[in-house]
Amino acid sequence: MTWLVWRQHRNQAYIAAAALALFAVVMLITGRQMASQYHSALISCAATHTCSDLATTLNLGSPVLFLLINLTLLVPCLLGVFWGGPLVARELETGTAQFAWTQSISRSRWLAIKVGWAMLAAAAWGGAVSALVTWWSSPVNALQHQNFRAGQFDVQGIVPVSYALFAVALGIAAGAVLRRTVPALATTIGVFVALRVVIASYVRPHYMTAVTKTYRLAFAHPMPSIPGSYWQVSRGIVGPGGQAASSAAHSGVGVSINGTLVTLPPACNSLLSQDPPKIFSCLAAHGYRAFITYQPANRYWAFQGIEAGIFALLAAALVAVSVIVVLRRDA
Repeated sequence: MTWLVWRQHRNQAYIAAAALALFAVVMLITGRQMASQYHSALISCAATHTCSDLATTLNLGSPVLFLLINLTLLVPCLLGVFWGGPLVARELETGTAQFAWTQSISRSRWLAIKVGWAMLAAAAWGGAVSALVTWWSSPVNALQHQNFRAGQFDVQGIVPVSYALFAVALGIAAGAVLRRTVPALATTIGVFVALRVVIASYVRPHYMTAVTKTYRLAFAHPMPSIPGSYWQVSRGIVGPGGQAASSAAHSGVGVSINGTLVTLPPACNSLLSQDPPKIFSCLAAHGYRAFITYQPANRYWAFQGIEAGIFALLAAALVAVSVIVVLRRDA
């Protein structure tokens, strides 16, 4: 049965292997160049004590390479479409599954071998692409502190492996339920994209309670920032009672501070025609504070583990659905 699976899907494996090999060559060549450039810049800036400006003065990589890295977001979905979707659907659609089941191979063994090899291949390809991207991005991560940045979190670390497992399991389940290849492919794309967007936008920020820090309002630093890598959830200005200091919710004279419209207390209204630092001092004296809510860098791998676990569990559930459907249908 394993030999049969290989003969059925070897062309897909050859194409995927060739694409992975080409991608690896590009990553290894450009990654070594970028790492060398970064280390040389570190040595130079250390001698002149200007390393604090390195993030703004050093450009690593090229727009084409960063576009290629961003396109690896599609790898799990492509695996689900081209490997998972047709795996069971095509067999059921053409009737070859029925022929296999009348031989010495049971449904359970047929499905276990097919699904097992597909999931193993998805984990291997997803892990290989993620490992290359993570290694290639290490100088950029160190320079720009972008580990948590949208898009970067999703293509590095361990989460791409779980995305690939989920996508392939989703394709298999869609094919088992719908029994048609094209609807299974469309369902795989739609559900995968929708779920990834929902989790990234609405679920991921709440894996762990975010940290909030408040700062004295100062003209030199109107909005706070945290050194190093972190994920900013929100930031702004709060009034003395902790409420949002937006004039949208209050009446009175307002002043814009870094895009945040702040209602001035009556005692500060007369300072509008004077220097901005005096307005900041007045707001600070009346209890106005700047705040930032963020996820610290030391939670990066915890977030990776939580999200990888979510998609791995979903993949396991989808495989279970496929098993139940195949074993019970037309039994």
